Amino acid sequence: MINIEKLNASHMSAIHHITLAEEQIKFASTVDAFLADSSETMHLHVIKYHDDVVGFFKIDIAYSSTFGFCSEPSVGLRTFVIDAKLQGKGIGSNAVKALLPYLKENYPHYHSLYLTVNCQNPGAVSCYQKAGLQDTGELYLGGAAGPQHIMKAKIF
Repeated sequence: MINIEKLNASHMSAIHHITLAEEQIKFASTVDAFLADSSETMHLHVIKYHDDVVGFFKIDIAYSSTFGFCSEPSVGLRTFVIDAKLQGKGIGSNAVKALLPYLKENYPHYHSLYLTVNCQNPGAVSCYQKAGLQDTGELYLGGAAGPQHIMKAKIF
């Protein structure tokens, strides 16, 4: 069972055990970088699988102010990470599926979710597509690790 929660003090020990394969760090983030990025507009969350913290992500409520391709009112998904030891088991796509109703409940003033995913990261593209996100067919060219697919979903 997948659950999504806002990051709180009780998650801190577990989140420090989440790892990424070295080649994935350029697409996502280390735990320390993730934790350093909390703000009024950048909300940190954890992904739990059978009550264990197995991943994390950020919801950016100012995403449409930063990215012209993002229509308002929308949120952005950033730094979506599933622990390297658990990848390939469907946890990521199930977490994204659980994210959409979570957003509807916790971010009711937003209608869409946007994200970018690196063109060199087909596993992530597949994960998001399995969860029902659509590739817009456009590319974002401002990413530090190269061109990125722009993907979106309606929050329902």
